[in-house]
Amino acid sequence: MLKPLLLLQSFLFCLFNVAFVGGRLIGGGFSAQENPFTPKASLVRYWNKEIRSDKSSFRSEFLISKASPLNAVESATFAKLAAQNSLPTRLPDFCSAANLFCFPDLSPSLEQHNADVKFSVYDQKNFTNYGNAAAGGVDSFKTYSKDGNVVTDSFRRYSRNAAGHDDKFTVYGGSSNVVEENFNSYGTFGTGGTGEFTNYQNGVNNPTSRFTAYSDGGNGKAQSFKTYTHEANAGNGQSFTSYGKNGNGVPNEFASYGVSANVIGSGFSNYGEKGNAANDSFTSYGSDGNVPQNNFKNYGASGNAASDTFANYRDKSNVGDDSFSSYAKDSNSGTAKFTNYGQSFNPGSETFTGYGKGAEGHKISFKTYTPNSTFKDYAKNGVGFAKYNVSSTSATLGDGKTVNKWIEPGKFFREASLKEGTVIPMPDIKDKMPKRSFLPRSIISKLPFSTSKLAEINKIFHAGENSTMEKIISDAVTECERSPSVGETKRCVGSAEDMIDFATSVLGRSVVLRTTENVAGSKQKVVIGKVNGINGGKVTKAVSCHQSLYPYLMYYCHSVPKVRVYEADLLDLKSKTKINHGIAICHIDTSSWGPKHGAFLALGSKPGLIEVCHWIFENDMNWAIAD
Repeated sequence: MLKPLLLLQSFLFCLFNVAFVGGRLIGGGFSAQENPFTPKASLVRYWNKEIRSDKSSFRSEFLISKASPLNAVESATFAKLAAQNSLPTRLPDFCSAANLFCFPDLSPSLEQHNADVKFSVYDQKNFTNYGNAAAGGVDSFKTYSKDGNVVTDSFRRYSRNAAGHDDKFTVYGGSSNVVEENFNSYGTFGTGGTGEFTNYQNGVNNPTSRFTAYSDGGNGKAQSFKTYTHEANAGNGQSFTSYGKNGNGVPNEFASYGVSANVIGSGFSNYGEKGNAANDSFTSYGSDGNVPQNNFKNYGASGNAASDTFANYRDKSNVGDDSFSSYAKDSNSGTAKFTNYGQSFNPGSETFTGYGKGAEGHKISFKTYTPNSTFKDYAKNGVGFAKYNVSSTSATLGDGKTVNKWIEPGKFFREASLKEGTVIPMPDIKDKMPKRSFLPRSIISKLPFSTSKLAEINKIFHAGENSTMEKIISDAVTECERSPSVGETKRCVGSAEDMIDFATSVLGRSVVLRTTENVAGSKQKVVIGKVNGINGGKVTKAVSCHQSLYPYLMYYCHSVPKVRVYEADLLDLKSKTKINHGIAICHIDTSSWGPKHGAFLALGSKPGLIEVCHWIFENDMNWAIAD
């Protein structure tokens, strides 16, 4: 039996080990050592079987490069584990072998650190029982986890019961992609000293920090957050739970917190509860942000002689929502000042429920406050409103004069810009997602994917309750199950074969896959070179596929009616030499789009009145009917 099996295997190697025939990719250029039974080999065969017209080796290899790197044995092993619901027991091995996006399981640390320590260019660490009962000294985290892709660190019982101990976090987690930091029982019952977070998680794509029981029971330990999550994007935000509870004389400063951030949420629960003489300052908090959301629940409740200042809070932001529930409730002699609060670019909303209720001797003042607010069950005495309900002086939506700063220049443009010689700003087209690969169908077909099975998905990928991974999974699955918009056909795909099936089901098997060649010209002005309209520049069908954040490589693929697709050479502004070859799609019918869509904020128009074009970003794809 062994000899016939070896002969069969040799025959199959010969059959699949050819590179190109007639310009078509047939074997993917396999070497004699490669196994034809890998997921990559299977995808090559599927491409050749289903795609009839795309003869470009670049385009086919672009998709095939995203195939699962698993070998034949690994693929069969993990498929069996998936069928047996046993993948969670081998998750680290699975994530590593299959090139998935997974947070590491940080085991408790028993390391002892008795002396002052400086951490520079550090990453992925669990700090447990670190700096406990330390007397004096300083720990410095500088350029920690900077420029990382997936960063997760845990600080548990850090600096607990310390006296006069300083902690400094400088350029911490900056310019990383997905960051999750957990500070549990940090600085609890500490006396004196300072905690300083400067340039913390700035420029992060998906920032999350959780401060639980942070500085609880502290005595005179000052905490400072400066330039925190500056220019960050779309994170779960920051969670402060039981922060400074039962503290004495604890000053906390939030300066330039969340400034110029995009869709960042912060939650303050039981912050400063039962504290004595607390002094909290929020300066330029959430300013210039896009849709910031902040929730203050039981903030300063039952406190004594607390002083809170909100200056230029959410100033010049776009929309945004804040909720103050039971703020300073049952407190004594508290002072709160709101100055230039909520003067957003487009109106946001504030809800004050049970604010200052039951407080004694309190003074609360609102100066130049937002027009959209709701006060329920509010203290009737000790509250002053000055210049309240002052209308915003910013331009109205869609007047064509004000460009929302949150819409990056060049992200949306008009079709007339796609003419040779036109100078146009190029947005940041770089791929910001973690590097991942598709899963083979033999595995993905055995994994749950629906909102009704989120608990099973979370178990597979070790996504704990209220964790960043839990929200990533929930957001992706929910978006995939969202009903399509008017005229839209959509599907989320986690395998290359599923993407091919969707594209050909919409367009037929005579299709061409295109993507922007590289990221040259990103975030700078470029000159449009030679332009070619796909399908003769006529209104046509197309399928666009955009990455979704998920443990394995997943794309949100959709087709919308009435589009024109273009490919254009992009030239350097000075030398006029070709630096890139971009793919752009123009949506001719925008009548079903929302009036607050970023395209209308940027271009100054309304749904149905103009066409809107955008580039296909790095690693995104466009499928069109072959010319």
